[in-house]
Amino acid sequence: MMNFRINSRVAGAIAVGAAATLLIAGCSRGGDTGGGGGEAEASPGITDDSLLLGISSPLSGATAGPGSCTVAGLNSYLEAKNADGGFEFGDGNTRQVTLEYLDDAYDPAKAQANFTQLVDQGIFAYVGALGTPTNAAIMPIANEQEVPQVLLITGATVFSNDQEANPWTMGLLPTYFDEGKAFGELMAERGDVTVAILAQNDDYGDDYIAGFESAIEGSDVEVVATATYEPTDPTLDAQVTELAASGADALLSAVSVTPLQVGVLTKAQSLGWTPEIFLPSNTSTPATIVVPGNGAAYPAVYTTSLTKVPASPAFAEDEDVIAYNEAFAEYGAAIAANYTPHCAWSYAEGAILEEAFKNMTEPTRASFMEALQSIEDFQAPLLLDGITVNTTDRTLPAIQGLTLVQFNGQGYGPVQ
Repeated sequence: MMNFRINSRVAGAIAVGAAATLLIAGCSRGGDTGGGGGEAEASPGITDDSLLLGISSPLSGATAGPGSCTVAGLNSYLEAKNADGGFEFGDGNTRQVTLEYLDDAYDPAKAQANFTQLVDQGIFAYVGALGTPTNAAIMPIANEQEVPQVLLITGATVFSNDQEANPWTMGLLPTYFDEGKAFGELMAERGDVTVAILAQNDDYGDDYIAGFESAIEGSDVEVVATATYEPTDPTLDAQVTELAASGADALLSAVSVTPLQVGVLTKAQSLGWTPEIFLPSNTSTPATIVVPGNGAAYPAVYTTSLTKVPASPAFAEDEDVIAYNEAFAEYGAAIAANYTPHCAWSYAEGAILEEAFKNMTEPTRASFMEALQSIEDFQAPLLLDGITVNTTDRTLPAIQGLTLVQFNGQGYGPVQ
């Protein structure tokens, strides 16, 4: 398989990350520090034996599949650990960590309202939420209120490129810039190739395009057509028809909504256009995207991967996969009926939170952020070999690295 290390266009100076850390460590709003040099006053949402996390996710609507998995994977890790006795914290206490979750239907306004409701309910931190537009709507509020908004299920660079302004926000996944770059590097190796691009009309789409263009600069690859879409579009038939007229050899389909991505694949075939396809990691699941879209009709379908696939026979004896399957059957299956990569991503996120809790020496949000920003070379469960968690460089998301893979008729394997 082809491995690509993160090489983000937004990597900033070490001084910026250090300044952000100092800013957080010195925060006192919301009872994070006590007076008179005594023990720090506990932040909302944490007691000596419990901690409450919150998340808003699309549990209904077109993005319900990934949104439900985002909740289910994390809930599975947390509840399995709770059943095993709870989480050990750096302050010497063992706590039960629970997750309160609300449905936002991928609507930024609803996500904002949910965030406010969760904060009013007394959550300690807002974790693992899915979506670029929804998290972008919450980010200024979270940072104004100094509520951790962390390990977000989105690869948009906007959640890491200005840590001085947003020190309470952190992404989880490799950036969309790097996903686009991986596909661009593959195309550049091919030489004389024409490419069409379909991208969301926001930072999500901009990141994919910028990453792809950075990789093909100076090569013989030519972008011959581009089109954009809105997540609320009922269909992308018009955009696909426009792109098909270019006759491009390859299509970068940076579409984040499951039904729309399936529609892209089926519409292109109906027009007699069968280019090589690159799908984003968040809309590439064989059972819900590639098979319904008849991906076998294309000469190649690529995506990026960073976790083991729990249903794959290749990982049947893997200890982490066995633990995941048992936990998910007990605590996640009722939330998410179908697997998407978000289930595995958010399960790994639970282990990252546990690693931070172990080094959290005070019951405060500031201490949590300091611990979360100090993780180095952590191999979270389900991550592929060579892909680790590093949070000390705050201009990058928590998970470092990704792998380019190719659809083989049933799942994904090495690029041919």
